[in-house]
Amino acid sequence: MHQRPFKQVDVFTDQPYRGNPLAVVLDGTGLTTEAMQEFTNWTNLSEATFLLPPTPEGRAAGADYRVRIFCPGRELPFAGHPTLGSCHAWLQAGGQPQVAGTVVQECGVGLVTLRQDGERLAFAAPALIKSGPLAEDDVALIARGLGVARSDILHHAWCDNGPNWRGVMLRSSEQVLALKPDASILGKLDVGVVGPRGKVGVIGSTDAEGIAFEVRAFFPGNNGLAEDPVTGSLNAALAQWLIGAGLAPAQYVASQGTCLARAGRVFVEQDGDTIWVGGSSVTCVSGEVLL
Repeated sequence: MHQRPFKQVDVFTDQPYRGNPLAVVLDGTGLTTEAMQEFTNWTNLSEATFLLPPTPEGRAAGADYRVRIFCPGRELPFAGHPTLGSCHAWLQAGGQPQVAGTVVQECGVGLVTLRQDGERLAFAAPALIKSGPLAEDDVALIARGLGVARSDILHHAWCDNGPNWRGVMLRSSEQVLALKPDASILGKLDVGVVGPRGKVGVIGSTDAEGIAFEVRAFFPGNNGLAEDPVTGSLNAALAQWLIGAGLAPAQYVASQGTCLARAGRVFVEQDGDTIWVGGSSVTCVSGEVLL
């Protein structure tokens, strides 16, 4: 075992302890998959990442670093808040991108480009692996699990960009915030729920804070159903769905984590064919870990 540089980063917030925490091991060289998984499970966080040099193929394609992303119990090909948090930690530790203002990350889904937007980082949403409407049986099951009427689900779609998200839109943010999902029904599904936070029925409307949507994410975990504080992968897929379907404007801000006493803010912007998903990050712990 060796002392390895480490940071714990709060992502999608500029206020410490109000976003989604991430453990980042800045040098994962020589660690086995089993060691990475054991450490991730021990942190009791939703994800931990391990930074590595790019593969030869990745370096030839312009990657600045490689990251392996783990959640309790399994490795993920991609996840949004670990992408932003890892890049934040890499830059803070002295990482120098090959192209100023742009960072290229290599991960399980391939190369992901990030750009610096002032104090924020944003990643280019990876292509959806699966899209289109959900099966009606799935929609009915999700409605039962969320405790809402089937008619309250106005729109639905696959939002699979690595994590197997199923997305549903409810009538309002108030309805989203009032949800008390049934783990016995939804315990095996990754479900993302979105509701407009401005005037209901007006596409792209925002509230006084400039926030268009309230988002919640439920997934199998903690021996049942867990809720994620702020979810980059889900927000990326929701943006591709909602903007593509004309249910959201080309630029908006989403709130997530409200029910967990967090204040996550996700900044979405479509630029040509690319949708950028961004947010601030704050380093809360910096030091070394024994691995």
